[in-house]
Amino acid sequence: MKAWMHFAALAALTSFTAHADDTVRLGNLKFAHYGAVSYMKDVCPKYGIHIEERVFAKGLDIVPAMMAGDIDISASAMEAAISGRAAGVPNYIVAGFANGGANIISRADLKLKTIADLKGKRVGLPRGGPQEILLLAELTKAHLTWSEKGDKDVTIVYMGYPDLNQALQTKNLDAISQSEPYAAQAINKGFATEIIKPYDTELGRPIRALVMTEKLYNNRPLAARVVKCFVDSTKQFLADPKFAEKYVRDTMFKGQVSAEDYRDAMDNVSFSYDIDAAHVQHTTDYMKQFGIGKLQNPPAARDWVKTDLLDAAKKELGVK
Repeated sequence: MKAWMHFAALAALTSFTAHADDTVRLGNLKFAHYGAVSYMKDVCPKYGIHIEERVFAKGLDIVPAMMAGDIDISASAMEAAISGRAAGVPNYIVAGFANGGANIISRADLKLKTIADLKGKRVGLPRGGPQEILLLAELTKAHLTWSEKGDKDVTIVYMGYPDLNQALQTKNLDAISQSEPYAAQAINKGFATEIIKPYDTELGRPIRALVMTEKLYNNRPLAARVVKCFVDSTKQFLADPKFAEKYVRDTMFKGQVSAEDYRDAMDNVSFSYDIDAAHVQHTTDYMKQFGIGKLQNPPAARDWVKTDLLDAAKKELGVK
């Protein structure tokens, strides 16, 4: 009887422990620089959090999921976060998890060297992400016009990220504005060459945003633990690049990204923690200028960029 009671008590304790963690639902994307956010699944249990990760095709796809209350935190392009906030999604930007990660590349046989060389060409891009706003900023800087109708200097064609490489390889497009590691893969496979890493406009390097629902943010103890887990996860990736590479290549991409592709991709992107309202506002202004996201009421960054939890977590974990 005593043995049975001991077993029952142990089983009850195990059951309680297994269900004691708070569940937080994460919306993520499948890109090299989203690896530290994905790794939160492994780090967060020590903070009493179970992460349920759901991978989306693009950042804009996460917006309706957050609006429906199905996602608590998301890793996405800032443009998607801004579009969501403008559409009424009750969310806050609480950190920036990566910067860079974009490249404008062309068919290798065309030997295009500059943005000006895109005149008369068909250029593919995804809708609503940094690849769109960065391309349009570069075209503006080069005094080129664009449309989807073929009646301007550059014809733009909207496609999903994986489809862009295939369209470039089959010569259905002349150039693409692409994310990593897909841009690095296209170059390493020999069917693409780099035109420019598009960071020389006023936008600078794009920062990806860690977005949290207001509901979670207002649960201060849990929100603080989530952000601390994010900082811890990122800190581990930055401290051990070999581990970060293994995790991204093996766990996220299941061996579909070579060591060369990963390292070339990471030469163009950095894991990070920080974001500021000025950068978010600058991106919002450009989105309004270019008609990206069709912002009727652009959100003021000062109202929804909340980095207090990030600052506290960095201080506690000794991150500068």
